[in-house]
Amino acid sequence: MRLMFKQRFFSWFDSYDIYDENGTAVYTVCGRQAWGHKLEIYDNSGNPLATLREQVLTFLPRFAIQIGGETVGTITKDFTFFKPSFSVDCNGWHVEGSFLEWDYSIISQTGSVVARIEKQLFHFTDTYLIDVADGQDSLLALMVVLAIDAVKCSKNKG
Repeated sequence: MRLMFKQRFFSWFDSYDIYDENGTAVYTVCGRQAWGHKLEIYDNSGNPLATLREQVLTFLPRFAIQIGGETVGTITKDFTFFKPSFSVDCNGWHVEGSFLEWDYSIISQTGSVVARIEKQLFHFTDTYLIDVADGQDSLLALMVVLAIDAVKCSKNKG
């Protein structure tokens, strides 16, 4: 399953539209006012699915994952020098980034590729392509991309 993650051009808070390979909107992400990033994910009918909330006052960036109103785990940026990486503690995924921080791979505990994330250059807003091996992993893979984008956004502001 291929998703296109596209930040809205004019938006007060972080807002994104997520499209499938046919150009159909499958998710909408709305940023909410909070201390740190708070991103709510809705399906194409406007039903709430999940929330990604930055946990503040931590040494490295960390985000709580809430699905269906229940906290299921965290996404944490790992301490690295050259290539960014993240850990997802609810299922053992590990995220490895490229040196330029444009491309990422989500790797399962068994070493298989769950998803590939590719930043699209030459767009006015942040745009990513997400190739997910199993469509059932698309929501959590999207949350990983949101966390990566939030970390990059915070780094560019500071």
